Amino acid sequence: MIFLLLALAGVLVWGIAAYNGLIALRNQTANALKQIDVQLKRRHDLIPNLVSAVQGAMDFEKGTLAEVIAARNGAVKAAASLDPQHVAASAAAEAQLSGALGKLMVVVEAYPDLKATSNMKQLQEELSSTENKVGFARQLYNDTATQYNTKQQQFPTNLVAGWANASPAELWEIEDAAERAVPKVEFGKKN
Repeated sequence: MIFLLLALAGVLVWGIAAYNGLIALRNQTANALKQIDVQLKRRHDLIPNLVSAVQGAMDFEKGTLAEVIAARNGAVKAAASLDPQHVAASAAAEAQLSGALGKLMVVVEAYPDLKATSNMKQLQEELSSTENKVGFARQLYNDTATQYNTKQQQFPTNLVAGWANASPAELWEIEDAAERAVPKVEFGKKN
């Protein structure tokens, strides 16, 4: 009889520990996603300053600026509904914004006077730093979400996953083929 009570108590303690472990991982996943959100907000806030800095010097490049603004607005909208089960929409919007920013930076390179201003240099450095922080935040999120998803699927914790309302978290993936492409490096030929 004592053996049966000890076994039942052991199962109960394990069940509570498994449940609490899943809840902790779910909260860590949500926190990691919010860290991405913080960095994306910083990125989104820098873009109007960047557009303002280049707008006067690039009057005939209005299409590029409009594309950046539209992509930013789409990314802000997608970030508003960001949760661990629906990250694909935000990832796609951010990829579109990255593409538009890349085009803008290529255009800026054609304006040496603009590129040389301290304001433009500072904005480019801020944007570069923010891009790195976004990358690190995405990596942390994917690591935490993978750990959470793995724990949900492992036996015997998967027996408790339903009670904990655990559902798989989507990973932040690169969907754009251009982002996956290996950069092509060419060195100029001397004549």
